[in-house]
Amino acid sequence: MKVARIAVIAVAVIAGLIAMMLAKSLTSNTPEVAELDMEAEKPSMELVEVLTAEKAIPLGTSLTADYLSWKEWPAASAVQGYIRRDEKPDAQSDLVGAVARGSFLAGEPIKEGKIATASQGFMSAILPKGRRAVATRISAETSAGGFILPRDRVDVILTEEGNKGVSSETILTNVRVLAIDQNVEEKDGEKVVVGETATLELMPHQSEILTTAQQQGNISLVLRSLEDAESDGEEENVNSGTIVMVRSGVISKKTVKQ
Repeated sequence: MKVARIAVIAVAVIAGLIAMMLAKSLTSNTPEVAELDMEAEKPSMELVEVLTAEKAIPLGTSLTADYLSWKEWPAASAVQGYIRRDEKPDAQSDLVGAVARGSFLAGEPIKEGKIATASQGFMSAILPKGRRAVATRISAETSAGGFILPRDRVDVILTEEGNKGVSSETILTNVRVLAIDQNVEEKDGEKVVVGETATLELMPHQSEILTTAQQQGNISLVLRSLEDAESDGEEENVNSGTIVMVRSGVISKKTVKQ
């Protein structure tokens, strides 16, 4: 009896050990199998190369090769307008000299609608729809000592001499400077950069105001601070202005609000 009991107990122990080993083996293999199944079921994402901004590109920038780079992009997200390498493999070199019609962040895909080739002209490329580019003569004395640069915002002041003496009046406010020509001149033995013409971005009715004012007196540009320009926005710039009229030798002004 004792031998029989011992044999039964031994068999039971061996069976238990075998069952334990089988359970441990199954438990350790299950996650690997599940992981392999998930990887097998996971669909592969199709990628394409699109042209992107290698670094930030401000509005009006003339593009060079170092501004552009190819990067992989999900094909499903490569919307119309993105420049793809499989469609335009030479785009990086072909766009050298093109002008950015809008700003780009670093890593942002280049869209064809936001760039203009050299054949389209620089000024017309950066001029927003409905705006006009108007040039006016300036000097260091009438342009904040020559510190006004493209993309700055300015007020335009008309100074004229009348029956009551010299008077000045702000005729346009918060307008954007598109460009300033720069010439190097020698002054007091030193070479300085001066501008003789400023090109301003104006609405059509403001173009008439500035053109008329140029015939009446001297035009000066007053530089606005960045915070001041941003806080005012463009509403004042678009909706108001002063028309200078001359009738029978009599000068009159009329404030216009639209």
